[in-house]
Formats: sequence, structure tokens, C-alpha cells
Amino acid sequence: MLDNTQIERLEAEAVNSAKTRQPLYAPRRKIFPKQASGSFRRFKWLVMAITLGIYYLTPWLRWDRGAFAPDQAVLLDLVNRRFYFFFIEIWPQEFYYVAGLLVMAGIGLFQITSTVGRAWCGYTCPQTVWVDLFLVVERAIEGDRNARMKLDAGPWTARKLVLRVSKHAIWLVIGAATGGAWIFYFADAPTLLGELFTGTAAPVAYITVAVLTATTYTFGGLMREQVCTYMCPWPRIQAAMLDESSLTVTYNDWRGEPRSRHAKKAQAAGKAIGDCVDCNACVAVCPMGIDIRDGQQLECITCALCIDACDGVMDKLGKERGLISYATLSDYNANMMLATAGGSSAVNPSLVRTADGLFSDSVAHFHIRKIFRPRTYVYMAMWGLIGLGLLYSLMTRDRLEINVLHDRNPQFVTLSDGSIRNGYTVKLLNMIPEPRTIIVTIGGLPGAEMSIVGVDLPADRSFAIQVEPDRLKMLKVFVRLPADAIHGEAQTFTLQVEDKASFESNEYTATFNTPEIAR
Repeated sequence: MLDNTQIERLEAEAVNSAKTRQPLYAPRRKIFPKQASGSFRRFKWLVMAITLGIYYLTPWLRWDRGAFAPDQAVLLDLVNRRFYFFFIEIWPQEFYYVAGLLVMAGIGLFQITSTVGRAWCGYTCPQTVWVDLFLVVERAIEGDRNARMKLDAGPWTARKLVLRVSKHAIWLVIGAATGGAWIFYFADAPTLLGELFTGTAAPVAYITVAVLTATTYTFGGLMREQVCTYMCPWPRIQAAMLDESSLTVTYNDWRGEPRSRHAKKAQAAGKAIGDCVDCNACVAVCPMGIDIRDGQQLECITCALCIDACDGVMDKLGKERGLISYATLSDYNANMMLATAGGSSAVNPSLVRTADGLFSDSVAHFHIRKIFRPRTYVYMAMWGLIGLGLLYSLMTRDRLEINVLHDRNPQFVTLSDGSIRNGYTVKLLNMIPEPRTIIVTIGGLPGAEMSIVGVDLPADRSFAIQVEPDRLKMLKVFVRLPADAIHGEAQTFTLQVEDKASFESNEYTATFNTPEIAR
């Protein structure tokens, strides 16, 4: 067990501390975050591995859809206007599924933020993930915090030039891989990869890779925390999502203040001493360069690396972990009232402890059930209902559709035998990747018969039409009604389509115009 004075004090100053707030327009102060270790850092490694793995590997997954559809599991086929996601195929007119998923994502973000703060920003945001990846490269080449600071402040030498060129070269490779992975979602990945290296890919592919390489390199390598502070709107929105029961990374000054590096001398003088030894470990590991002891700040992404750093110091001192922890505002306020004797005095950590040095039973501690409150259940219900609605719609949607457009000019033609003929444009939509034989039949309109342009068969009430897999087939259909079947009033009928193999069917109600209706 170490003494307070044996804990190394890091020379780390917050870039935007409560004492010296920076002006809105100020040059960037470089941040050199120290490598952290602990449970939250390990969790961030896991999340980074999973998210990067999903992003880079997904385009290479295969899914057999038969001979008439692509076998890439996830594909945004812009040429044919299709979106494939494993066994799901989305057509342009079904974009409401995508809209529904975006609504679910928004509600999910509100849910996460209202319960555990900016967990999205701290763990799964692409900016956070790629900055973490770039920092891994930076530390591997230039060393940890002190080495990087020394290198940055030192003169340009051959060694510094080699290290910097190596680092930025690897960053550019990562950026190129990021842009390359993105375009693989829009075309067959193996084919496009070969075209990229042989110079036969479409110009838009090279342009996209170049743009995403530049943005990844700039945002993840050069701008880093500035993207979160100045470009992202979420830090300014999140305050509306939080309440007194939301978990946020909190410095518990009710047990940490007053800070002191000379606890024994202060205690001998009869002074109240908190657990914080002012070592600045929390500031040194912060990728945003802030001091969590200044309270909640717009810049904080709640990555919890400061918790790992502080817990490590507490372990060395033989004190309880949690000086910096995830806590709710209601618990914090309750403990502050206890540590200040109801607000009548300055913070006195002895008020939250018993005579033997343990925390008092009156100290509020977090429990998982505290985040389950009416607001949480409302978000969960909204999210679940939308998801169930989308799932039900997906499972019951028609894969065979018909659309009919009546000719506008002329609306009808009177034939030499007195019969009336109407023209229609009929669209048959086969929404599965297999060829189908579709039976098109007139329903109602007794005595009527139809003929189809391009089909060399006599007029009839029913035709078998071959439709290509995953395609729209357009037909020009003429419906003729004998003179003795014309009633001089609006007459409607249905055009019915059916696939005998799958028993799918659909129909469209159309209007048959006569001279009386036309007038």
C-alpha cells in the first residue's frame, strides 16, 4: 500500500478547465492521452474489435439466393435499385422499412442516453472507434504519453521524420481500407476488389475511396476530439435526454474533496482530507483532454477511461474504488447533502464514513433497478412496437404485385361492331429472385375479354405470362366489352394475378370507360 506522496503526479492540464475556459475561437491544443488499463478500457477494446470487424468483414459474407440474385449477404445494389440483407430484399417502394429502422435507431439512441448517458459516443461512435484505432498506431510507433510529448516538442531529426512519416502512412492505409470497405457494400466485393487493383473500376469507386480516405485520416488522425466538440450536434442535444436518474461519469467530490498530497500532515493539523490525491491521472488518460473533476462538460464522451485511471490509483492507496464512477444525479445530490451536513458546511468526507473508516449506510449507491423508470419503459415500448410492426409487415408482405394505369387518351375506342375497347398499361412485379408464371385474369365485367400486345394468342379472359426473376414486366392490355354488355354507367372490374406454384395472388380494381362515362 502506497502513501499519497508516493503516487506519481502527472503534469496534465485540462484543455478547457473550469478555471480557464477557452474562447470559442482558439487554436487547438494537442492532446496526448496516456494509455489506460482497466475494465472499461478492456470493454472498449472489445467493442472496437467487434465494430471494426463488422464494418470490414460484412461485405465478404456470402448468402445463397439462387442463380438469379447476387450472393453477397449485405448489398446495396444501386444499379438495380435493390437492398439485400441476408434473406431480406428491399425494393425502392419499400423504403419505409429503412425509415422504420432509422426511427428505431433514434429511439434506441434516446433510450441509451437517458439511461447510461453518452455511451454511444464513448464506445460505438465511428469517430471514437477510429480515433482509438489511430491512437493504437500512434502509441506503437511513437510511444506512450511522455514519449509522444517529448517527440512533439523536440526538434526535427531523422528519427522524428521517420516516426512521423511511418505513422501518417499507416493512418492513410487505414483511411484507404475504410473507404475501400465502404464501396464494397455497393457492388460484389471480390469482383470490385479485382477491378480496383486492375484500374477497371468505375471512376466513382476511386473518387469515393479518395474522399473517405481523406475524411477518415483528417477526422480520426488530425482533428480527433475537435470533431466531437465542434462538429457533432449530439453533445448539445444530450442534455435534453438526461434526468436525475441517468447514469453519467461523475467525480464524487463528496468523498474526494478537499484534495491533498500530504494526507498525514493535514490530518495531524486536524484538517478534513478527501480521497483525491490530485495526481491528474484522470486528466492524463482523457482523450478529450478535460478534467472530470470540474463536473459534467459538453466535451465529455463518457468513455470511462478516467474511472479506470482513478481506480488504479485507489488500489495503490488501499482505498475503495469509485472516486470517479458512473453515478446518477439523484445519488450524487443525496451524498453531497450528507457530506455537507445538509448544505450547511463545506464538504467533509468524514461525514460519509463511520468511525472505522467504512462508508456510512446512509451513502447512496447505484443499483441497476434505478434506471428502470417510466421513461425507460416508454422508450422500450415504442422501440419494441415499431420493431414488431416492421417484422409483421416484413413477414406478411406481398411478393407479387400488380399495378394498372388506364390510358388517358383516348379513354375508350368504339369498334366497328359497336363494342367498346379500353387500353391499360399493366405492371407485373415479381419480387423474388426466381422466374414465375403469372396468371392474369379478368374478374367481373361479364362478357369482356382481353388481348395483350406481343402475346400471339386470341382474346381471352385469362393469360399465362412469364415474368423474369426479381423484375418488373410491363404489358399493354386491351379490354373489349361487347355492345350488349354496356350498361351506360360506370363499370369496374378487377385484374387478378396469381402464381400457382406459390399460391400468391393479388388484384387491382380498374374502371372501364364507356361513351356515357366519357361525356
